[in-house]
Amino acid sequence: MPVDRVLVNLDLNLLVTLDVLLRERNVTRAAEHLGSSQPAVSAALARLRRHFGDELLHRVGNRYELTPLATRLASRTAPALAGVRRVFDAHAEFDPSAVEREFTVVTSDYAAAVLGPIVTRLLAERAPGVRLRLQQTSPYAVDHAVDTLRAVDGIVLPHGFLADTPFTDLYEDRWVCIVARDNDAVGADLTLAQLGELPWVVLYNLPTAFAPAAQQLRMIGVEPRVEVVVDGFLPMPFLVAGTNRVALLQEHLARRIAGFAAVRVLACPFEVVPLAEAFWWHPMYRADPAHAWLRDVLTEAGRRLAAAGENHPRS
Repeated sequence: MPVDRVLVNLDLNLLVTLDVLLRERNVTRAAEHLGSSQPAVSAALARLRRHFGDELLHRVGNRYELTPLATRLASRTAPALAGVRRVFDAHAEFDPSAVEREFTVVTSDYAAAVLGPIVTRLLAERAPGVRLRLQQTSPYAVDHAVDTLRAVDGIVLPHGFLADTPFTDLYEDRWVCIVARDNDAVGADLTLAQLGELPWVVLYNLPTAFAPAAQQLRMIGVEPRVEVVVDGFLPMPFLVAGTNRVALLQEHLARRIAGFAAVRVLACPFEVVPLAEAFWWHPMYRADPAHAWLRDVLTEAGRRLAAAGENHPRS
């Protein structure tokens, strides 16, 4: 394979400087962040401008703005740095008790709330030098999963959204309905008719971003009357409390938060496919011992969560 002359002549420190400059949009602040001098960062910016043939930062009044090229680069520097770190963090063997590194996992606030505490306890016990970064998922991250997975260690996501991607199954959960504790219009059981009449709190409500159970409800001919749309599961119980609204929530989360949010947890009045949560990861990690260890930790955390859920009283 021929040598890539661009990479041979490129100082990787420039990538770090570029990332900070594009985020700070200010040479002085970038220098402070990097622990460097302002002249050194100015010199690096000059080298970057020569390399790209672009100003990257241009002055508008008393501030700097990104050029169109710099705007495109800003979305690429963080994934590129993450890839470089992964290369130099790699070892033939992995000793979790001795290593210092960070794993980044993209996840919903739901999975972070119910699985995250178990994972962090396991990490604290077995790998005190490991830091876990839980990054909030988004429709964009899922729709562009190939690009997302190149920059992180993986995504915790239910089956049904990704295909042709390696995954590790974690645990199953059950969808339940929540209504306000003081909602007298709903008794001990909900009906399909009520689900069609009551106002809803829903997640995202976009063509490619939705709660799977809500999509199933639409497939059986019940169209939720959406009143509130949120970008996460944790606000839902508090937006249901004290109202006549209804929402679908995962049982592990609903049981934990029902008392705080003054909501009741009820069984769904239709047959809902269980939520099968998995950890999705890029094929480049298949033989990575550190990543294999992380997958094992997540799998064990999923087993512990499932075991704890067996003690929940069922609706």
